[in-house]
Amino acid sequence: GCAIIEGRLQPGDDLNTVDLSKQFQTSRTPVKEALLLLEKEGLVTIPPYRRPFVTRVSLEEVREIYQVRVNLLMLTAELIVNTASDEDIASLRAFLLPMREMAAAHDIDGVFWASVAFRNREAEIGGNRQVKRILDSLGLRTLQLRHLSMKLGRTYAEQRLSDRERLVGAYEERDASLAVALTGAMVRRSLKIFEQSEDVRAKKDSGQVA
Repeated sequence: GCAIIEGRLQPGDDLNTVDLSKQFQTSRTPVKEALLLLEKEGLVTIPPYRRPFVTRVSLEEVREIYQVRVNLLMLTAELIVNTASDEDIASLRAFLLPMREMAAAHDIDGVFWASVAFRNREAEIGGNRQVKRILDSLGLRTLQLRHLSMKLGRTYAEQRLSDRERLVGAYEERDASLAVALTGAMVRRSLKIFEQSEDVRAKKDSGQVA
């Protein structure tokens, strides 16, 4: 799953169960079971009588996922401002320095997984179990899209970190309007980066871009 999320396996790549079993030093049975789980998450397609392959997500599906995600995260931001303790908010600030150090070291994967942990912590301290459940249910597909957006938009890394610092500041100041606005802007920017990359890919496929 991590190889797909982090882009080491690309959409359309074949998944050879023999090669995977050798790589993970296990039999083919657990590999097949893992592929079935990834198929349920939407990361893998298993056609009849053919090798499984990494699923390509459609732009329409991406937009639908982000539409759900942005509204849930904005609600979470408002809940944090209104209900989270000072100690809970301090736990979010603790993520920032390590993230900045990883960004300075150009550790994109490290920044990504720290960002995932930050968002998970937000969902926890937001206190609404149903919101957290729905965010969790979006699953691995969301992680794949978020990593791709971060990788494509690495030139925006400084802005991402600055926005995250401003967001924690808004939580500390109990400024719900700013926290909600920053959250919405960050998620929509990630979607915009993905949309732009899809435009470039479509033009390349049609021969419009060298």
